[in-house]
Amino acid sequence: MRNNQLMNEDLKYIFHPCSQMKDYEKLPLIPIKRAKGSYIEDFEGNRYLDCISSWWVNLFGHSNNYINSAIKYQVEELEHVIFAGFTHKPAIDLARRLVEITPKPLQKIFFADNGSSAIEIALKMSFQYFKNKGEDRRLFVSLKNSYHGETMGALAVSDTGLYKDIYNDILIKTIQAQSPALVDEDIAIEDMKRVLSKYQGEVSSVVIEPLIQCAGSMSMYNPSYITRLRKICDEMGVFLIADEIAVGFGRTGSMFAIEQANISPDFLCLSKGLTGGYMPLSVVMLTDDIYNAFYCDYNEGKSFLDSHSYTGNTIACAVANAVLDIFQNDNIIENNKAKIEFIREHTQKFKSLENVKEVRQRGMVCAIELQGYDTTQRVGLKIFQKALKQGVYIRPLGHIIYFMPPYCFSFEELSKMIDVTYDVVNGL
Repeated sequence: MRNNQLMNEDLKYIFHPCSQMKDYEKLPLIPIKRAKGSYIEDFEGNRYLDCISSWWVNLFGHSNNYINSAIKYQVEELEHVIFAGFTHKPAIDLARRLVEITPKPLQKIFFADNGSSAIEIALKMSFQYFKNKGEDRRLFVSLKNSYHGETMGALAVSDTGLYKDIYNDILIKTIQAQSPALVDEDIAIEDMKRVLSKYQGEVSSVVIEPLIQCAGSMSMYNPSYITRLRKICDEMGVFLIADEIAVGFGRTGSMFAIEQANISPDFLCLSKGLTGGYMPLSVVMLTDDIYNAFYCDYNEGKSFLDSHSYTGNTIACAVANAVLDIFQNDNIIENNKAKIEFIREHTQKFKSLENVKEVRQRGMVCAIELQGYDTTQRVGLKIFQKALKQGVYIRPLGHIIYFMPPYCFSFEELSKMIDVTYDVVNGL
């Protein structure tokens, strides 16, 4: 089958995410037949360098041999089993290993199946914790410009109008404090103090994306803000939720972004890279103190009754364990340092272009912010199309170009990613 035939068949039935479907009248969908390593390939043999890790999930390349073998083994043993009243070794192993590599107060794990669900669980659990102790704390605080997912609770604590505004009338009330990615850190800290003081006794938790507000134009800030925020949350008696769904597992240069702030949150939400781009899976890590607030006799009514049909899916857990094996055996974090420096060095040339406002980077994530374009020009779409013709797949956020490549990229592939993008931007 050829690309056009499959595209037409697709458009008869499928409503795609983050898409204005009318665009596909002029912007062809690309049916993908196979993928290996850094490349995805369509049905006509065209290959595209995957510079955004297929929506930030693919860590070690497509069709990784080691992960493939883990799936093949597990699917022959146990594909799935209900996680209420039953358990299995892949989940136990994964939970233990995650506890071992995260800050010590995080001792328990609750499984779910996607990032938004993880945020929902953390929000519900933080609210119910105080409810179980006789307090009614209905408010949540997040940062301006934040994005935490698109289910109702996750959307409520987000601040991306494009996704949220239409639903404001039916969302729970949340409060957004100034973001250190947008204003001076001291101003952001003072604003957080103001918000928590104003609503003292009403806020159950503060939720942040550590270091990078990814969907918020890849805006970045320093770890010192997180260190200071941890202290404020302790002083005000509210929980800190770290949403590392996008930035965890090496994206910021350390295994977890919170390591750079030398703190531990009360909740740590993980997904995306957790399974290396293979399977839907998320976890919420929490402290023993939070866990114990739900530990009770059946009739006390303090249990946490959140459930997902595929909670702790066996194959997904086996994949996640294979991902952790690769981190451990291949010394990924240390080896990425040279690639981080390579990206930093070779993207400096963008700064000389008149249509480039800023180049910023945290670890393996680099953003190039353009200037001089309005939204009607859809410059990101033009860049996407021009780069794709040269075999490079990037997906700008409006006028923000970003690179978030898999860690398997060679230096040659990193060069191609940067050089093709530079030529496109220079030629606009």
